[in-house]
Amino acid sequence: MKSTRKIVAIGGGELRDLETIEIDKRIIALTGKRRPKALFIPTASGDAAGYVETFEACYGKEFGCQTRTLNLIQSLSAFEQMSALVLDSDLIYVGGGNTYRMMKIWRRLRLDSVLAEAASRGIVLSGLSAGAICWFKYGHSDSRSFSSNAEWNYIRVSGLGFVNAVYCPHYHSENREDAFSQMIAKRGDIGIACDNNAAIEIVGEHYRVLTSAPNAKAYKLFKRKGRVVTTELLQDDEYTPLANLLRRK
Repeated sequence: MKSTRKIVAIGGGELRDLETIEIDKRIIALTGKRRPKALFIPTASGDAAGYVETFEACYGKEFGCQTRTLNLIQSLSAFEQMSALVLDSDLIYVGGGNTYRMMKIWRRLRLDSVLAEAASRGIVLSGLSAGAICWFKYGHSDSRSFSSNAEWNYIRVSGLGFVNAVYCPHYHSENREDAFSQMIAKRGDIGIACDNNAAIEIVGEHYRVLTSAPNAKAYKLFKRKGRVVTTELLQDDEYTPLANLLRRK
């Protein structure tokens, strides 16, 4: 899987307002197809109809993709149908929402194994917020905010593990800096944080930062000598070895 994987993990931004358009265009370009089959998986939002319409308007009408949707809550598909739809796609885009709930549903339905097969085939894996966290080993998630009216805390959610790091979306726009730093301090993982309108693109064993707004940035966090170090990831058209990103230096 490692040599063929293509992942674009977006920190946030409004798809309907085309805020992430430069990143979306790159996702499509990674397929190498003129009119790629783009599959939307809106599990994290509870298969929200408005979100599906937004994806179809953007990736379909605006970008010229052949759009399809995999609903797992509103209308459950058989495993064979679900698997066939996923593996017939050129790109997969996972929407934002409740990451914990989404991962629980995916594992119960065995979609995790299907997505692993998609990764091994070089199908482009992408998404925003929860749809970015899912590709990593863990994520910095606000899932508790969806089920509680009281005070809640960010939690560390297990993803699919295609990238051995913890991903944090909405880094500055939701003031996650301190909470994410505390998570890294406690667990000692490598942390990757993206602002809204910023993304990490991973192709095989290399990566680079993508942005669609001037002030959008990405960061790496790691623990060294008992303290958490935060470094800004340089934006460069050239790719950098992924191993450099995933080491503590």
